[in-house]
Amino acid sequence: MPTASPDTDVTTTREAAEAHLRALVGRDDAALRDDQWTAIEALAVGRSRALVVQKTGWGKSAVYFVATLLLRAQGAGPTVIVSPLLALMRNQIAAAERAGIRAVTINSTNLEQWDQTHRAIAAGEVDVLLVSPERLNNPGFRDEVLPRLAATCGLLVVDEAHCISDWGHDFRPDYRRIRTLLGELPRGIPVLATTATANARVTTDVAEQLGTDTLVLRGSLDRESLRLGVVRLKTAQQRLAWLADHLAEQPGSGIVYCLTVAATHEVADYLRSRGHEVAAYSGQTETTERMALEEALITGRVKALVATSALGMGFDATLGFVVNLGAPQSPVAYYQQVGRAGRGVPADPGATVVLLPALEDRDIWAYFGSLTFPPEAQVRQTLEVMAAEGRAMSTAALETRVELSRNRLEQMLKVLDVDGAVRRVKGGWEATGQPWSYDEERYRRVREAREREQQAMLDYLATDRCRMRYLRDQLDDHVDEGGAVDCGRCDNCGGLVLDAAVSEAAVAEADQRLSRPGVPVEPRRLWPTGLAAMGIELKGKISAGAEEGRAIARLTDLGHGQALRDLFRPGAGDVPVPPGLARALVEVLMDWRPQVDGLVVVESLSRPTLTADLAANLSSFLKKPLLGRYAVVDPDLEPGRGAMNSAQRVSVVGRRFALELDEPVDDRRLLLVDDLSATGWTLTRAAVALRARGAAAVLPLVLGVER
Repeated sequence: MPTASPDTDVTTTREAAEAHLRALVGRDDAALRDDQWTAIEALAVGRSRALVVQKTGWGKSAVYFVATLLLRAQGAGPTVIVSPLLALMRNQIAAAERAGIRAVTINSTNLEQWDQTHRAIAAGEVDVLLVSPERLNNPGFRDEVLPRLAATCGLLVVDEAHCISDWGHDFRPDYRRIRTLLGELPRGIPVLATTATANARVTTDVAEQLGTDTLVLRGSLDRESLRLGVVRLKTAQQRLAWLADHLAEQPGSGIVYCLTVAATHEVADYLRSRGHEVAAYSGQTETTERMALEEALITGRVKALVATSALGMGFDATLGFVVNLGAPQSPVAYYQQVGRAGRGVPADPGATVVLLPALEDRDIWAYFGSLTFPPEAQVRQTLEVMAAEGRAMSTAALETRVELSRNRLEQMLKVLDVDGAVRRVKGGWEATGQPWSYDEERYRRVREAREREQQAMLDYLATDRCRMRYLRDQLDDHVDEGGAVDCGRCDNCGGLVLDAAVSEAAVAEADQRLSRPGVPVEPRRLWPTGLAAMGIELKGKISAGAEEGRAIARLTDLGHGQALRDLFRPGAGDVPVPPGLARALVEVLMDWRPQVDGLVVVESLSRPTLTADLAANLSSFLKKPLLGRYAVVDPDLEPGRGAMNSAQRVSVVGRRFALELDEPVDDRRLLLVDDLSATGWTLTRAAVALRARGAAAVLPLVLGVER
């Protein structure tokens, strides 16, 4: 009997692939794009590796779901998808189920289901396993589950693959563990990496990590349904007013992106007061609430979610607009965010994308830039501490020995883990003793690349060129013959006309909202762990500390935040409390009305004029005596020392300050006055000292809190 030719087999496979696609999308007329089929063929027929760089909405998930069905029919094991966001996982599982694919996930929110999931995988009842990158470095998962998956999986998918590269705009150390996973895969297991945001450098870096024979499929990143524009307004009040006046004009539902968590709440609160159905969304939002908010946006029950970038990669919804209140750090990150709009939206009329830049954007960029990989001395110190300990150390224990914040310490350890210098184990981290070199040249080049990206973002705001073409150039997207062409849809091309006018009423109400001072200063409730190792006998619950206090604003706030940033900017000098902030402080007091019998001030060597003026004026206004000071007794411990983590800060504050009282404070309610609170530990230690001297209550009042 004659055998089928290879061409016939390929034709049959493509027919099967398109049948799976129709089931996946629920349309009988659905057909694979040529590049989609090329990728599927490489995976399901050639059992090779591929990198697909295609714009949002192109159908990258269709590639790995269809390839999964083909491979499973051939007897292959389940597909493992490394996916960075829970929202993305939920969308992918829903899409898989439509095509009859049995998909499950392992992530931090479903611990109770892990054992059941592992049993289902072992029984062959799972077609797709979605794994968060953090799981790859969990000791139990890495040592017990991952080797079995690597040996038995039928396809490995790395979604949002730009996260692998430290040249990418959203590099994540946990993703670097994938390099190890790739090396452990048996020969013949296909690998697919996908992303919508990778320039040439990131594409090359990811392809090299996948292997020399990787097929790279890169398509046009032009988003035909997006109409881009910029509205430049001078003040935060005008930008909020623009949102209030023009949000209802935007098509359908969408996202208003903010740079900080605090801004999402501020903006959402203001827009609701103006009659708009919106809600705040960030990485701090509870998981169940996030799911409900995502569903409300998808179904159009809210006009917009006011969100940080936590509502980002892979969020799958038909959205009519994206507005950015503040500019992201790079055109690539901006392209990622605006890509949430326009999916399933016809090119005519398309989706509207508006950027409202602000002067304070650069301050926020500078803050995020300060969280890069630490200097070599701090890395070496950490490795020396771990080596001397000779056993596993938790991050809490390391904090007491290394001056790095918890998040930055954990990020550094993840990088060192991939580099082989440390290893995550049950109980924390341990040093491996392997030699390690600090790649200063690479880190320097990454920093310089970030600086160039920030300048490119500023150039985007000012350009009179086609905005989509500008973004595509930043992504090295020159696939059109002769290079990228003008889109004809943006404000510079004349395809979008944005009204920059704002009503006086909206500006007045925005000013009233932003000028309304007062944010709570939450008291510390627990001492940080590991203080005993530093010779400090403090642990557990803080039984007698501060009450809830008040500040005028956070430094990241839109309203008084700008005046506070100017006041505390390095090199700004030591001055009395500015009149605007003095008036705001009076408003806070009139609204708060703390019942106190006297004041105690926290001394400052860097801003003595500011703190003395603050204390004297508060004493005069409240007609209450200044009873003493939390005095600097060791000026060699400079301001900010130890502020990177709680344990170090508690230690430094205890050595730097001592309580000096001019009158007894027994049974008195005290106002504890400071200029700026960064970690809250100076206020906490001062309050504990005052309570130990008999104070009935301690209420902190500060000009600003850092965030």
